[in-house]
Amino acid sequence: MEPFAFRPRLLSTLKSYNRKTLMADIMAGVIVGIVALPLAIAFGIASGVTPEQGIITAIVAGLIVSVFGGSKVQIGGPTGAFIIIIYGIIQQYGMEGLAIATLMAGAFLILFGLLRLGVIIKYIPYPIIVGFTSGIAVTIFTTQIKDLLGLSITDVPADFIEKWGAYAANISTIDMWSAIIGVASVLLIAVTPRFSKKIPGSLIAIIVMTVAALLLKNFAGVTSIETIGDRFSISSELPDAQVPQMTWETIKSLVSPAFTIAILGAIESLLSATVADGVTGDHHDSNTELIAQGIANLASPLFGGIPATGAIARTMTNINNGGRTPVAGIIHAAVLMLIFLFLMPLAQYIPMACLAGVLVIVSYGMSGWRSFTELMKNPKSDVAVLLITFFLTIIFDLTIAIEVGLLIACLLFMKRMSETTDVKVIMDEIDPNDELDIEQGNLEHLTIPKGVEVYEINGPYFFGAGNKFEEVMAVFGDRPVVRVIRMRKVPFVDSTGIHNLKNLCIMSRKEGIEIVLSGVNSNVRAVLERSGFNELIGKENICDHISTALKRSKEIIGENA
Repeated sequence: MEPFAFRPRLLSTLKSYNRKTLMADIMAGVIVGIVALPLAIAFGIASGVTPEQGIITAIVAGLIVSVFGGSKVQIGGPTGAFIIIIYGIIQQYGMEGLAIATLMAGAFLILFGLLRLGVIIKYIPYPIIVGFTSGIAVTIFTTQIKDLLGLSITDVPADFIEKWGAYAANISTIDMWSAIIGVASVLLIAVTPRFSKKIPGSLIAIIVMTVAALLLKNFAGVTSIETIGDRFSISSELPDAQVPQMTWETIKSLVSPAFTIAILGAIESLLSATVADGVTGDHHDSNTELIAQGIANLASPLFGGIPATGAIARTMTNINNGGRTPVAGIIHAAVLMLIFLFLMPLAQYIPMACLAGVLVIVSYGMSGWRSFTELMKNPKSDVAVLLITFFLTIIFDLTIAIEVGLLIACLLFMKRMSETTDVKVIMDEIDPNDELDIEQGNLEHLTIPKGVEVYEINGPYFFGAGNKFEEVMAVFGDRPVVRVIRMRKVPFVDSTGIHNLKNLCIMSRKEGIEIVLSGVNSNVRAVLERSGFNELIGKENICDHISTALKRSKEIIGENA
C-alpha cells in the first residue's frame, strides 16, 4: 500500500490555469459569496451565536477548505446540520466549550484523514444518514416558529415536545406583521427559481423584506417587527485570534459532542464532494478533504467561529455558475470578507422573521422526505434504524442519535453477515463438475467412504457464524471415524471462528474422531498455522483439495481398522 500523501487540489489545478477559467471562477466566487451571506447569518443566529460569527466561519473555513481541500469545487462554511448540536453545546458548556469541542473535532477529522478513513465513512448506512438529516430538518423548523410568527415567548423550552406545547399556549401572541414577512419570505424563496436561476431566493427575500420592514417602520409606524439589530449589536471589526482555556476535565466531557461534530462534518463534506464529482466528472481525494475540513475546524474557533463543513447547496451553486477550481472558493471567502468589513452594519435591519423563513426553506431542503418515504418501503430492519435515528434526533439530541443509530446498524450488519454463512452436510458422493477444489485430471465422481462425514462451510467463518457447526452436527447423532470440513468457500476466519474450530477438534478427538480440513486457501491456512492447527490435528490433515482430503480419510480409516 502506498503511503498517504496530502495533495490539495489547488496546487495541481493552478498548473493548467488560464484566463478563461479565472474569469469563470471569479464570477462563480462572487455569486457564491452573495449566496453564502444570508445563510451564514441565519445559521449563526440559529446556532445561538452572533451573525458576525456565522460570517467569520464562512470566511475562515471557506478559504481553508478551498486552499487545502481534496475537491476542486467544494465550498466550506457553517451548515444547517450543525445548528442543533452547536446550540446544545453552548447551552451546556458555553462559548468556550463550543470552541474546545470544535478544536477537538478538527483534530479528529485530521486523524480520520491520516488513517485513510475517508472511504470507510462513505459506508455509513444510508438509513442513518437520512434519519438524522431528516431529524435535524424537523428540529430546525421547530426552532424557527417563534421568529417566523413573531410569538411573544420569553423562554422557549429546549425540549422538542415542550417547545410545541409552548407555541400552542402562546399562539394568541402572533405578531401579524412578523408573520406576514415570515410567510412572504418562504413563498418568495420558493418561487424565485422559476424566474431566476442565478440570483438566490434567500438574497432576494432578505433585500425585499428588509426594505419592506423599514418602510413599515418609518411610514406606517409598525414597530413590532423584530430585526437582527434589536437582538444583537452588529460589529464589522475582525476579532483577534484567541486560544480557549482547556482543562482535562472539559476535554473529557466534550469528547462525545466533538466526535459527533467530526462524524457529521466528515459525512456532509464527503457527501457534498461526491455529489459534485457526479456533476463535474472529477474525482476528489476523500482523505485530503477530511484533513482540510479538520484544519478549517482548528482555525475557525480561534477567531470566534463555529464548526464548518462542505456545504452541498453552496457547492452546487458554485458548479452551476461555472466554478471549476478552488480559486472560486477563495474568491467566495474574499467577497464575504469585503461584505463583512464594509456592509456588515446594514445587517441590523434584516427582520428576524425573514431569516426564519430562510431557515424554513433550508429545513425543507434538508428533510429529504422523498428519500424518507422510499426507505419506509425497505426491509423492516432498515426502517427500524431510520425511525430510531429520526426520533432520537428530535426527542433527545444528535449525539445520542448517531451513537445509537451506528450501534444498531452494526448489530444488524453482524446479523446479516452471519446469515450469509451456512454449514451443510454432503452425502454419498461429490460431483467434480460442480467443484473447484478437486485436483485436475480427477473427473470421476468422488464417493464418500463409510465412516466419513463431509461438512462444508459457505462464507466467512467468524463470530457471527461460530455456533452453526454445532447446530448442524447436533442433527446427526452418529459418530464417524473422520469428519472432513471443506473450507474452499471460506475467505477468512477470525479469532472466534478459530476458537470454535479448535474446540470442535478437541471435542472430536476426545470422541475418537479425526478432523481433516479441505480446500483451505493460502490466507486462511496461514492463520490456522499461526494458531497451532499443524500441531493440533497434524499438518497432513490440512489439505488443498477434497480428493486429497478423502484419500487422507481412507488412510485414517485403514490405520484405525
